Amino acid sequence: MLRNLAAGLVVAALLLAMLPLISTASAQAAGTGPSAPEQTRQRRPIPKPTNLQVLPKDIAVPELMAMMRGFTKALGVECQFCHTQDPQTHRPDFASDAKPEKATARLMITMTNEINAKFLSQVKDPDATPADKTVTCGTCHRGNSMPKPFAPVATPGEHHEPPVAPPAQKPQ
Repeated sequence: MLRNLAAGLVVAALLLAMLPLISTASAQAAGTGPSAPEQTRQRRPIPKPTNLQVLPKDIAVPELMAMMRGFTKALGVECQFCHTQDPQTHRPDFASDAKPEKATARLMITMTNEINAKFLSQVKDPDATPADKTVTCGTCHRGNSMPKPFAPVATPGEHHEPPVAPPAQKPQ
């Protein structure tokens, strides 16, 4: 479970780190981006992702970024949670496996994929949408890097204890 958590965190960190670059490119394409002097500045192209071990190797950068943003929201973390910083460029080193959280994220991604494919795909509920039968990072994490223990509290009217049978009487 911790490995999948780390995998999810890695992917989330990757997407979050690339978000500013994609947001700027989208805004410029829509005509709402930076002013003309700022547009003349050359932006570095987003490099093709490398060292993808759980995610598809041919994933499009915008799709990867969206996935990473989802992970960061679900876990309440930033890129550096899973990714190291390159000491020379001071930018995230997305390909590095130096942080153990990245391995955990990969394991957690694998776990959620397996739960969805092997188990939830078998749920036969005509009223459930596909989203209702899908586990995500947010299902357990709910904005926390480590899931909080769930302690349900019964409220009046929601739960009834089964009736207690009267004690058996001895025949006289």
